[in-house]
Amino acid sequence: MYILINLTLVLLYYMFKPLLLTQMLWCLWIYTFAAIMFMRSLHTHDRAVCFSRGRCHLLNFPLFPFAPHPQSQLGRPGPFCFEHSSLQSCQAQFKFSFSAHPFFNRRLSAENIMGSYFVRWILTLCMFCSVVTLLMCVSVSGEGCSLILKPSRVVVGFGEPVTVSCEAARPVRVLGWESAISASHTQQDLSIQWKVDSLIDWIEEPICYGVFFTAPRQCEEKLNLVLYKTPDRVSIRPVNHTGPMVEGKEYQLLCEVQNVAPVQYLTLRWYRGQSEVYNHTYSDLTSSSPVQVSSILVVTPTRAENGAQYRCVAELELGPEGPQPPPTVASEPLNASVYFPPTFLSPEPEVLELTLGVEISLNCTATGNPTPVYSWQSSHPTQERMEDEAVLTFSSLVPGTYICTASNALDKKSKQFIVKAKTKGV
Repeated sequence: MYILINLTLVLLYYMFKPLLLTQMLWCLWIYTFAAIMFMRSLHTHDRAVCFSRGRCHLLNFPLFPFAPHPQSQLGRPGPFCFEHSSLQSCQAQFKFSFSAHPFFNRRLSAENIMGSYFVRWILTLCMFCSVVTLLMCVSVSGEGCSLILKPSRVVVGFGEPVTVSCEAARPVRVLGWESAISASHTQQDLSIQWKVDSLIDWIEEPICYGVFFTAPRQCEEKLNLVLYKTPDRVSIRPVNHTGPMVEGKEYQLLCEVQNVAPVQYLTLRWYRGQSEVYNHTYSDLTSSSPVQVSSILVVTPTRAENGAQYRCVAELELGPEGPQPPPTVASEPLNASVYFPPTFLSPEPEVLELTLGVEISLNCTATGNPTPVYSWQSSHPTQERMEDEAVLTFSSLVPGTYICTASNALDKKSKQFIVKAKTKGV
């Protein structure tokens, strides 16, 4: 029965070998029967089969499929039994019979002298057949496929033409391309092309297949196809903020990329001026069609970054088969305006001496954003009103203390100038 089932499955395979289901059923039968035979052989090791009318134990399993289990015959001894000695075989003439399943309604009879190695030979034969057919199943699964794709990896822009050749390294019965567009096959040539004038299908997965005269009789190679599209637009803007930034505070800048594919090859690079400050990849995403993605840069600006330009550049790194250098699309620059409080170039108090006939200058220059405004105060009540300038120049000045204040929207800072009359004789 095992051999009949095997032959049936083999016949089905050669009749319908393009059908994967037939291959799976055939291989599954081989795996299962091989495992069962091995387990059964462990149970029947060192036991002799005895065909006898005497009292004996029943064999653990029915050798013939569809035969009822011996214990189901209301206590009657079954046709197969054994003695517990593996060295002595039961040699007795016997006559046995059993009723098969009612569906078959058959009756068997035999007279023979059987040895203790009968079951072992049967199991060995079955295991040998199973190993052979198992190897055939492995060979059918596609290892050693004789198809060569030239090129094996293709990178093509959206809407551009593409041509790939599939070659068979041995005689082939049928060679073809399975594809949603431009599918084709040949029964004469050892080479066939897949050609598209304008590729716009994002889910296209071309497969070259071959049906051969010798094993493996059918195999296939999937083309590694990368269809890419550069972004429609790349933009950059602050998040939840408008206007200038303040020194020392934390801000977020958002870069948005619209309609780019495939996103797993995308790298977003952030630049401040000409220096790259951060990059973001999307290798964990798997979409092949265009998508919209974004990236956030966290910044804590300083006064040195006032007026700096931030840019976001989308770069598609498609490998050596792709365009070189990699295609890029950049955002418009974002000009950073950073507010910071006034700071004097020299904040320490200054002491100046008056010299007759020589002008004297009080320099209160401070840096700040917004630009600081200045105010002056004098300790001498008779001193005339002073202008609101960063630097004051006098031809005559009353000795005393002068205070300059520089202020903007963030803070105000003050600085002292101490003016002394020059001592005579010095």
